[in-house]
Amino acid sequence: QVWQIRLDLHLLNHDGNIIDAASIAGIVALCHFRRPDVSVQGEEVTVYTPEERNPVPLSIHHMPICVSFAFFQQGTYLLVDPTEREECVMDGVLVIAMNKHHEICTIQSSGGIMLVKDQVLRCSKIASVKVAEITELIQKALENDKKARKEGGKFGFAESIPNEKITTFRMESAAVDTNDVEEKAEEIISKADPPSEVFAQPILHTPGTAQIGEGIENSWGDLEESEGEEAVEEEGESEAATLECQQVEMEDTTSMKETKQDEPIVLSDSEEEEVIILEPQEVPKKTR
Repeated sequence: QVWQIRLDLHLLNHDGNIIDAASIAGIVALCHFRRPDVSVQGEEVTVYTPEERNPVPLSIHHMPICVSFAFFQQGTYLLVDPTEREECVMDGVLVIAMNKHHEICTIQSSGGIMLVKDQVLRCSKIASVKVAEITELIQKALENDKKARKEGGKFGFAESIPNEKITTFRMESAAVDTNDVEEKAEEIISKADPPSEVFAQPILHTPGTAQIGEGIENSWGDLEESEGEEAVEEEGESEAATLECQQVEMEDTTSMKETKQDEPIVLSDSEEEEVIILEPQEVPKKTR
């Protein structure tokens, strides 16, 4: 017969590097867990309750800790423990799981990036330092918890949660006094401002449309006035352009009359229009 142990991780908040945080939480939970003590005599197995014997810890020989490395610009820049924003822009990630004895348990690389041997060795050296620091913190926390348990106190997460404190989305039902609800409601209504005019039936402006209530202020009038001003300006500009065109046509007709008197006009079958360049008349200089 064996014990079956299942470890479930529930993420409360994610700000990047969830693999490292999950590995630390998982290994600490296994180290902190205690199973009931047992005794075997022949084929008879006895499981003792916590009142009969103190529960015993699991046989954990080493603690593998994950350390993540993020790479940017095709491995030019290296970053340890990336945040969520840094993970969104990184080119690739390398995860190394190692224990405090510098034994590599697993290596995982993902992302569109190729790593050379020197980069992997450099990451493994950094991981060995980080794993030693994290393992020391875990062991100190476990020793403090063990000491507090012997003294009958609380330590860690159990100490940080006082009694009668809401830690989940569930609350116990509480009785509510509703004896003087009507009186309070009438008092509030009497002190409140009178309601505005209410339209019992919708207002039909045109077939297919309806209005309920006052609505907001109409701003179409302002748009029509601005459009009218623009139209007046456009009319003024078009009138000025028309006068200029009439003057040009008058000059063309005078020049055509002069050519009729001097020489005949030869008509051609070409579809191209005749181009006339108008040049200003030279004003004769006055001489004394």
